[in-house]
Amino acid sequence: MSTPPKTLTDGYERFRSGKYREEADRYATLEGGQAPETMIVACADSRIDPATIFNAAPGELFVVRNVANLVPPCLPVDASLHGTSAALEFAVVSLKVRNIVVMGHGGCGGIAASLALGGKQPVGKFIEPWVKLLEPARDALTDGDDRQTALEQAGVRQSLRNLETFPFIADAIAEGRLSLYGAWFSIGLGELVWLD
Repeated sequence: MSTPPKTLTDGYERFRSGKYREEADRYATLEGGQAPETMIVACADSRIDPATIFNAAPGELFVVRNVANLVPPCLPVDASLHGTSAALEFAVVSLKVRNIVVMGHGGCGGIAASLALGGKQPVGKFIEPWVKLLEPARDALTDGDDRQTALEQAGVRQSLRNLETFPFIADAIAEGRLSLYGAWFSIGLGELVWLD
């Protein structure tokens, strides 16, 4: 086994001597389990970190990250593997989160891949079926739109609609136990916009 990257080992040392030392009591209480009120579905992009953006302490957010912060519609279990769907089920059914936020961001590579796919350009054998989830939102764009930003925000709205296709989410919303929110983050400006 090779040596881990120095940037990671140095970062861990800074964590242990800084943030961990400040939050040691919190980490000790979290060892017994978690009870976050909010789940965030965010992009895997290295430039955005939900815990940093929302200034959240350890244990406050349950986060799932994937390419283009997408939520697939509810599909039969045998249709394929369901990493995001499994995280949603765990958050809503077991953790009983009260909020789910789908957070998109500016300059998203997954969104750019969806736009490229719409132009019949290859995007990768695993990326293609994933970003095809954006086809309804992409195909509804108008020619006057800034297509990248418009699809980043439309993709959030598409994922919000897809969330409601999961029976356990629809039931929790109907019973007043769960609320859904959409957000979009501008990396360069550090600004968060809440979407309708």
